[in-house]
Amino acid sequence: MAGSPSIWSGRNVLVTGATGLLGSWLIKDLLDLGASVVSFVRDCDPQSELVRSGDYKRTRMVSGALEDYAAIARTINELEVQTVFHLGAQTIVGAAQRSPLQTFESNIRGTYNLLEACRLHPTLVSAVVVASSDKAYGHSDKLPYTEDLPLSGKQPYELSKSCTDLISQGYFHSYKLPVSIARCGNIYGGGDLNWSRIIPGTIMSCLRGIRPVIRSDGTFVRDYLYVKDASRAYICLAEQVISGSEAGEAFNFSPEKALSVIEIVKAILELTGHTFEPEIQNIAAGEIHSQYLDATKAKNRLGWKPEFKLQDGLKETIAWYQKFATDLPD
Repeated sequence: MAGSPSIWSGRNVLVTGATGLLGSWLIKDLLDLGASVVSFVRDCDPQSELVRSGDYKRTRMVSGALEDYAAIARTINELEVQTVFHLGAQTIVGAAQRSPLQTFESNIRGTYNLLEACRLHPTLVSAVVVASSDKAYGHSDKLPYTEDLPLSGKQPYELSKSCTDLISQGYFHSYKLPVSIARCGNIYGGGDLNWSRIIPGTIMSCLRGIRPVIRSDGTFVRDYLYVKDASRAYICLAEQVISGSEAGEAFNFSPEKALSVIEIVKAILELTGHTFEPEIQNIAAGEIHSQYLDATKAKNRLGWKPEFKLQDGLKETIAWYQKFATDLPD
């Protein structure tokens, strides 16, 4: 089991972005630990893992937008939130490129709204973990990325995550808000319904018996972190902040195994028993070519390390989508 039940049992925990990939699995772990979870959602997607699993019935669900300060402040105050996992964001690079204003409103305004509401309730909120991203670093020729690199996002999505990260650091340094920051590589797992992403898109193509599509030229390099490892990383970090350490710090979480897009696609094809040749479109825009993380700090300071090998994570992920596909209407 992830985490310590003695810390989480009965603790009021707010998770924003609750129906997202990470939110759904994090809530599952928190419920298993005995936490009293408040799920903050903008759209209650019935296909999300949170809803499909029935876990939402075990949470107190609040419908609202991160851009609405009053909704967040009311939630924290009236439900007496003690710990916050801020995962809610617009996470699609292409959507940010097409409509940066919506991404900035959700990711930047949403972050300072949440942190300000936490700041005003210091007797309630004792720990906040904010989801940043490897994208917050922007482009760097120094690989793998370490936490001491500057945050220099240039494209809309990268920029929104750089701002999220810096605002969080600012609330610690200016107001001593007990906030820490998680920077993950590409998180994958069952329940990711963003089909433009390479892993869910490729799996669903294989299940439908069609060639998977690669939007880039296939050589783009990333690290891929299984969602269960990501969930446990967030819980590990939150426990440190609750105990009074690591506030104001940022941590990279990564399996430290960089793979090209074509390598991850071939791994999925092999596990699903297909011999398709992927359709390489080479039309990706606004994305960094090579980006992966060094997780030494998390290993040394938090004692965290991933538990799942890529093949095992992919097998569980494929099984989730197989069940998902059989449940879809004809």
